[in-house]
Amino acid sequence: MEKPFILHMLTTAKNLSPFDVNMAMDAGWVSAIPYTNIEASEIQGLVQDAIFSRSAKNLKRTSIFIGGRDTKQAMDMLKIAKRSMIPPFEVSVFADPSGAFTTAAAMVAVIERELKVKFNTTLEGKNILALGGTGPVGQAAAVIAAKAGANVRIIGRQLEKAQHIADLCNNEFGEGKINITAGADADKAEYIKTADVVFATGAAGIELLSAELIASATQLKVAADVNAVPPAGIAGIDAFHDGVAIESSISGAVGIGALAIGNVKYQTQNLLLKRMIHSAKPVYLHFEHAFEVAREYIQSSKVSS
Repeated sequence: MEKPFILHMLTTAKNLSPFDVNMAMDAGWVSAIPYTNIEASEIQGLVQDAIFSRSAKNLKRTSIFIGGRDTKQAMDMLKIAKRSMIPPFEVSVFADPSGAFTTAAAMVAVIERELKVKFNTTLEGKNILALGGTGPVGQAAAVIAAKAGANVRIIGRQLEKAQHIADLCNNEFGEGKINITAGADADKAEYIKTADVVFATGAAGIELLSAELIASATQLKVAADVNAVPPAGIAGIDAFHDGVAIESSISGAVGIGALAIGNVKYQTQNLLLKRMIHSAKPVYLHFEHAFEVAREYIQSSKVSS
């Protein structure tokens, strides 16, 4: 009898995300087993408990998912998990803390599509403001965009915190090969004047960019908001908007709402969960792989506004 597909789902939080459990089961995992309040020091033991309980052949039906709330912690755990494998006893691992990696990947991929379709350009050299960018989605989106050649500035209420996050993104996730800068929310009226793209990735129900500021953005092309809770994070962008012109924009900018981003995020996470099932060799997945898959999904399905 064939062994069932088991996904061991680890989180540093008190509870495992029901969203992630649903996604795993819908992607084909028969059992999604939760492990909560996990610390980095426990990863090696848990991984090796999982890999030695099945033959190398049946380990193909076993994988590990890393959730939690912290991007660096999730990436550190992914690295520890990878180091803990003892060939040929290896399993796939997928890190997506708070869904941040797949959400960020989807947002940047959809923005990239709009730049190409509406403005015949790319992310290369574009000035991007990541409003409320100190959280997990903002961090991942900033790194993905910076690796694609954009000039990214993370905006936070406190400049010191924004600078700390920018340094983290550059050194931990960008391996020192990117240069994300920081800025204070109080100065966004100045930064918006030269922005080509805006991410709104702050807390739900808070407007981060007003209609007045949008009207002053003379080179703004695309604005994306991951917030589905009223009021919108960016004035004039509805959760359903998918490349819709922003009324207050004088530059012809278009907006992308949370549900349009969410559709691509859902497909991206689903495809990555399935990749672990179908891959002949172990894979170790994070934000870069999520962006690759989001791009591929958009291109293959011809998702366009």
